[in-house]
Amino acid sequence: MLTANDANLLDKKGITTKQVEKQIQQFEKGFPPLEIIKPALVKDGIRQFTDKRMDELITLYEKKSKRLKKLKFVPASGAATRMFKKLYEILNTYSGSEEEYLKLMAEKDFYSFNYLCKNLKKFAFFNDLDETMLKSGKNWDEISKQKDIVFLLGLLLSEKGLNYGNLPKGLIKFHRTETGDRTPVEEHLIEGAAYANSGKKVYLHFTVSPDHLELFREHLAAVVPVYQNRFKVKYQIDFSVQKPATDTIAVDMDNQPVRDESGNLIFRPGGHGALIHNLNEIKADLIFIKNIDNIVQDRLKEETYNYKKVLGGVLLETYLQAESLYSKLKKKTNTERLQKTEEFIEKRLYFKLPEQYTEFGPKEKQEYLLKVLDRPYRVCGMVRNEGEPGGGPFWVANADGSRSLQIIEGSQFVDYQKEIMGRATHFNPVDLVCYTRNFKGKKYDLSLFVDNQTGFISEKSVDGKAIKALELPGLWNGAMANWNTIFVEVPIGTFNPVKELNDLLRAEHLYEKDIFSQEMVSDLFC
Repeated sequence: MLTANDANLLDKKGITTKQVEKQIQQFEKGFPPLEIIKPALVKDGIRQFTDKRMDELITLYEKKSKRLKKLKFVPASGAATRMFKKLYEILNTYSGSEEEYLKLMAEKDFYSFNYLCKNLKKFAFFNDLDETMLKSGKNWDEISKQKDIVFLLGLLLSEKGLNYGNLPKGLIKFHRTETGDRTPVEEHLIEGAAYANSGKKVYLHFTVSPDHLELFREHLAAVVPVYQNRFKVKYQIDFSVQKPATDTIAVDMDNQPVRDESGNLIFRPGGHGALIHNLNEIKADLIFIKNIDNIVQDRLKEETYNYKKVLGGVLLETYLQAESLYSKLKKKTNTERLQKTEEFIEKRLYFKLPEQYTEFGPKEKQEYLLKVLDRPYRVCGMVRNEGEPGGGPFWVANADGSRSLQIIEGSQFVDYQKEIMGRATHFNPVDLVCYTRNFKGKKYDLSLFVDNQTGFISEKSVDGKAIKALELPGLWNGAMANWNTIFVEVPIGTFNPVKELNDLLRAEHLYEKDIFSQEMVSDLFC
């Protein structure tokens, strides 16, 4: 039973009582499993190109995109909590005993605290950490002799130091370079100028947390002039936050709404799938989507740039072919035009027509094919699976009997489908190029192409009590389920995310002089 106070909260968020009722019903009945047919493989859903073909696609992209507005859409709302998870575990449990210290420092693997300490000076933020240390009145020798690990972690994570534990990934210094230390935000400015520029303008859109919006603005105000001068471009940057109307109600294990100590209903963010509404407001022709932490040092950028242009070339080539077929078929229906469109849809859009299609009359076939062509388009890079977590490319059966390509997360597989998941050879690095205008140049309403039955329910904990949370269809999963989708193999070198702090010590993120240099290695706590 909703109270007057509940109604005020819903009104403030922009959520209707019908939406809440529907969400509770979804908790009760759950989500039906997708009918996953098989993994998409090279030559069976994933395209692979020769060097010659890549050159052709890059040339096509550079030529055909000149008059188009291009934009980089960067999901950047996540806090860096996961990056520092292990350090927080140490900070919250470390007692300072000799036994505990020796056990901690005996670990030698790449993700160990010991490895972090030995390579502390290689982090891009070390100079800032060093300066903060000096201001504290202590020095490295002192905390090393005292084995004061808690002080070091507090210096890195808390408000008394760099406050990295409370910052978003986008504002943490990732890379040391000859011209200074860079954040991921700066790296995306550089990327945008390289492959997503629209003449002399570079458009970027960051989705951020409301708590971090002003920090992003301040940082960009400081660095944008530097890159505008360097690349002789004008940056047009805007932001959006996840809309409160996309929050979902939390329920207990009996599917009853959960309330906080003040008696207010508890809502939770609907996951990155909520960003389809942010994407829906973007006015651009070509939209590149890439996560905030997937960046590399300058010496490795060329491969990324080339493959971004390849993906863009595939998208433009496909879209222009679809536009031509659509125009001809809409004007006149005949056997030849139907066959050419059918062949294009099945071989280029990887959309398998339903069996009953053969029983359709000419007019019905025309309407069906036009509807398939008249959808948003996306080209998704896929990398060879080397054990990384994340979604992957699969063939899925649709309600009308057709089959299409989808990106499916591991959490969407039920037990009897795990064997199919195990046969996948590629996974999704979140590397997309999208075209969201129809053949008349009008923006699609992207909310019409979401498969609302592809959300999922997860278990969380609030104040020690188990609750259930509703996740909306993921941005590149169910939220784009009814787009025309093409998968292209891209090299693993284009995928270099930073999930944990020590990932910044991988060669892809290290300053070249630090990769083999021994003089930068620290003897802290040794």
